[in-house]
Amino acid sequence: MSSAVQYILIAALAYLIGSVSVGQVVSKIFHGPNLRKVGSGSTGASNVLRTMGTKYGLMTLFGDFAKAVLSCAIAWWTIGTIEAAMLAGLACILGHNWPIFFKMEGGKGVAASCGVALMTFPVAGAISILTCLAVIAIWRFISLGSMVLVTLFALLVTIFYAHGNWLIIIWAWIVALLCIYRHHGNINRLLHGKERKIGQKEPK
Repeated sequence: MSSAVQYILIAALAYLIGSVSVGQVVSKIFHGPNLRKVGSGSTGASNVLRTMGTKYGLMTLFGDFAKAVLSCAIAWWTIGTIEAAMLAGLACILGHNWPIFFKMEGGKGVAASCGVALMTFPVAGAISILTCLAVIAIWRFISLGSMVLVTLFALLVTIFYAHGNWLIIIWAWIVALLCIYRHHGNINRLLHGKERKIGQKEPK
């Protein structure tokens, strides 16, 4: 089997893995609401947390993280290159954001991006995740912490790991921009002081 075919198969498999919307599955199993019609309308862990509670939010977070780790791990095991892991990770994020199994309506890719970051550039990923947690702890905005996470990861990869490799640089910023794009509504609310903090109830 040619390497090109291997990369295509890995990308397709990772996209399908990413398309398993853990939030939707959790909501269906535990008789939760239609996530597309409540809260932010996202199927990710943050919206599950707000609409179903901490336990189910954590289940979704772990599931979304795990499917990204699995996608990258398969790439490492089968092809064994950083490029394959990067491709699988990106495909998984795309599947999570636009899942073929759920009418292309997915989440924002934060947990999946965390898994991809740790499976590709683990030190940069760990630093970015810890910084994200610190931002959330201080300012109580999950969206702000999430965007700081992906932006810092892209910066760290560009400065310390890419070594002038434009493929890696472009990949890192695509991962970041995908997440930031999915937060466009949050950005607008942050700018207008309307973004809800953790624990803050939605105004009636």
